[in-house]
Amino acid sequence: MRVVIAEDAALMREGLIRLLEDRGHQVCAAVADGDALLAAVAEHGPDVAVVDIRMPPSHTDEGLRAALELRHRHPGTGVLVFSQYIETRYAAQLLEGGAAGVGYLLKDRVADVAEFADALARVAAGGALDPEVVVQLLAAGRHAHGLAALTPRERDVLALMAEGRSNAGIAAALVVSGGAVEKHVASIFGKLGLPPAEGDNRRVLAVLRYLGS
Repeated sequence: MRVVIAEDAALMREGLIRLLEDRGHQVCAAVADGDALLAAVAEHGPDVAVVDIRMPPSHTDEGLRAALELRHRHPGTGVLVFSQYIETRYAAQLLEGGAAGVGYLLKDRVADVAEFADALARVAAGGALDPEVVVQLLAAGRHAHGLAALTPRERDVLALMAEGRSNAGIAAALVVSGGAVEKHVASIFGKLGLPPAEGDNRRVLAVLRYLGS
């Protein structure tokens, strides 16, 4: 996998480079601000960009704004926001552009290297949201259309869908059968008014509808 890193903390940046290269990934560039991120992605065309939220010059939301611009300019590049902060407004905006290839992972909730590598792979394959981010996004979107009709178990299933998990992954997390997950997913689609004609995009649309952003 080809990766660009945007992280202003030098030690964290070097650590990410070592981590990814040790796992066989190619780090095309490692930069410290949003403008350099956009330039690096344009130059190297990576599979995924790992982006911190707070970078120079103001150390507020430059990374997320750069990620939004990156998604606009290079929709085929996955974006993994890797930060210690949750910014629900910008996270929801990232998802509005299409949840596929978008991830949001909290630094202090990554227990080990394998967890980070798994999240990166899930972003490349479709998406990965930290469960705590999902909880806050869902709380922000609690008035979304169709939310009241979902059962607690269906909400659990949809939250795991938002993390980018497959039906098999959801079944393992909830300790239920694959068939049970399929029934829950079908029920969610029905309650959110997403007909079969939407195809595979229904998973993305279901998450966006539920977030209500």
